[in-house]
Amino acid sequence: MHKPYEKGLNHKADFRVKYKFRSPENGGRKTGPPYQGIRCDFSFVGEPENKMYMIWPEFEDNEGNVLTYNDQSVPNEGTARMWIINNEMRPLHYDKIKIGVKGNFREGNLYSADCEVIEILDLKINPTQNK
Repeated sequence: MHKPYEKGLNHKADFRVKYKFRSPENGGRKTGPPYQGIRCDFSFVGEPENKMYMIWPEFEDNEGNVLTYNDQSVPNEGTARMWIINNEMRPLHYDKIKIGVKGNFREGNLYSADCEVIEILDLKINPTQNK
């Protein structure tokens, strides 16, 4: 069972995205959609390919609740809460993360999913210092 990040990080998510995994023919994962808890990176469309950030997705169901199962793959498309893992990097993202901004889930050089910011959550009130 997946333990929601909110419990481990002691704060709410930073923002939400809608996402869609790319097909293998379109450069996506060859092993199918991942499971809840994948720790892929995030990149912004338009930035250099080698720029990516430790911002992890936490996938939601159709009602916006965190998926707590981790014994089956997540939906091919849907919504996810996003978590900036390195708190010191959070201020760098204040001006970048806005509704409508496009990004990608990254697994090394692989662009596994395309996404778009749909909601800003607690980005600017979450801690900027690691505990």
